[in-house]
Amino acid sequence: MSKEIIDNIISNIEKKYIGKRDTAQKVVAVLLAGGHLLIEDVPGVGKTTLAKSLADSIDCGFTRIQFTPDTLPSDVVGMTIYNMSTGKFETIQGAIMNNIIMADEINRTSPKTQASLLEAMEEKQVTIDGNTFDLPELFMVIATENCVESSGTYVLPEAQLDRFMIRISLGYPDRKTELRMIDLQLKNNYDIKVSPVVTEKDILDMRKNVESVTVSTHIREYVTDIVRKTRENERIILGASPRASLNLIKMAQAYAYMDGRDYVIPDDVKYIAPDVLTHRMILRGMGGVGNTADYEYVKEITDSVDIPDGLDRK
Repeated sequence: MSKEIIDNIISNIEKKYIGKRDTAQKVVAVLLAGGHLLIEDVPGVGKTTLAKSLADSIDCGFTRIQFTPDTLPSDVVGMTIYNMSTGKFETIQGAIMNNIIMADEINRTSPKTQASLLEAMEEKQVTIDGNTFDLPELFMVIATENCVESSGTYVLPEAQLDRFMIRISLGYPDRKTELRMIDLQLKNNYDIKVSPVVTEKDILDMRKNVESVTVSTHIREYVTDIVRKTRENERIILGASPRASLNLIKMAQAYAYMDGRDYVIPDDVKYIAPDVLTHRMILRGMGGVGNTADYEYVKEITDSVDIPDGLDRK
């Protein structure tokens, strides 16, 4: 049943976001792992379409926040105002108080407004003038950002980047896919309505199943060795944090679950490691913050780490 639900979500996303099924699978894996997703690339390649297609596939609350240079922290988390008619202060909750939050062009807003997301993404709560409010259990942030070289952008600091479970770049579509997009538009079929195919309860139930996927001692050691390797290389100024180890385990569990297994194998770890680690590493000579490691370098690291002897299925 879970396999069927997962396939339905991916197929639903592909109604709008066409041509890259592996990318849709990664997005669903983040959802099942209970993490947050960062989509980075140049304008016009489908970042917003992908994020919104996932949100529209789930029957739950959804908020889209279009970040601009004048967006304020209070627009995101909320504020307290004085009601003259009642003579009392009232709390007005912000846009972040929902299940799925789409933070569109997150790096177009100021660092102060970016920071308003930190507490919510880590602790699933927000604080408004000393009062703490819990966020929904399903809470997930799907953020899009333009490349740091783009005009009018603010670099996301390390603390903000580290809150995202994975970062993906979509790239340009291949020739066949781009022709298909043109054909759909000319036939007026491109603006397809994406309707929910899964409930909030379904997602929460599957998350519990993902958490129960077995991670052997050998796999734990393998993940730890990969992450620690990023901190022991002279080419790397900033290595991956312990949160990277935890996120890599969660994503590996999600991929195992999506593949119909109740245990993690090394291939799960190796496949998703670049997406988990690249935005958490800064290479020497790359100009500091905002110039994180590329996929090929992370693959070099994973290939250099031996799979522990005696690794078995469980």
